[in-house]
Amino acid sequence: GRLVDAERPILDARLPDGSRVGVMPPPAARAGACMSIRRFPKERLTVDRLLAIGALTPTCASFLSACVVGKRNVVVAGGTGSGKTSMLNALSSFVPEGERILVLEDSSELQLQQEHTVYMESIPPDARGRGAVTIRDLLRASLRMRPDRIVVGECRGGEALDLIQAMTSGHGGSLSTVHATYPHDTLHRLETLCLMSDVELPLSAMRAQIASAVNVIVQTSRMNDGSRKITHVAECLGLDEGGHYRLEMLFEWKQSGVDAKSGRVLGTLHPTGNLPTFVEEVAGAGLSLPPEMMR
Repeated sequence: GRLVDAERPILDARLPDGSRVGVMPPPAARAGACMSIRRFPKERLTVDRLLAIGALTPTCASFLSACVVGKRNVVVAGGTGSGKTSMLNALSSFVPEGERILVLEDSSELQLQQEHTVYMESIPPDARGRGAVTIRDLLRASLRMRPDRIVVGECRGGEALDLIQAMTSGHGGSLSTVHATYPHDTLHRLETLCLMSDVELPLSAMRAQIASAVNVIVQTSRMNDGSRKITHVAECLGLDEGGHYRLEMLFEWKQSGVDAKSGRVLGTLHPTGNLPTFVEEVAGAGLSLPPEMMR
């Protein structure tokens, strides 16, 4: 039901089986019409499956579970094809069953396991430029639907500011993904996306809101052997005296080498020894951090 023509030269949509499709006709595609289809495995990537393939460790999984159940705002960051959406899908499995979740996406990809989930998808304008529904529109509408959690499939524009506002206005436990290479880049990327909105805020006020809203950053990366792993888990501690973001690394990936026969990347994701600032809040909620972190 989506059009691609001279007026709309780029098509981003999904097929009935959930595959993502991108179409670009000439002259934007110089050598002829280009179509790419991203297919997803029929089997959902659960936390157990991610543990089996070495994308994260039991210690890290236990900590992220405490973060999600304890309603920390989590942003999953990484490059294209680094497994951000799969990681977000897996993290959502930690959300308690009784909570009402609103999922907002440009093209629907997420498949949450909770029953009480409302899926919403943006709508492009028609041939006359009417009827468009953007992620920002969906986000504003979702705040009137009494959500316990808001999940934004991917922040790529001015809707980032609305998400930050929602995170700081009582909607804890929100989840989203952002294109960024390192945890520090994630916060600056969010800053840039917020500047793309039509709200003119002083940079200092915007930084203060971002630093207050984002609690935990989960950094994913695609390794040279094609495997996808969590490389960093960081906590945002707010701003320092100079107005710069303060991050504390809680988990880091250390590469130890490459297997000579298979070419597989070798390494481990281990706790850094730093404890998050919300240890007491986690304990107050009847949860506990993994013993490896406490050591």
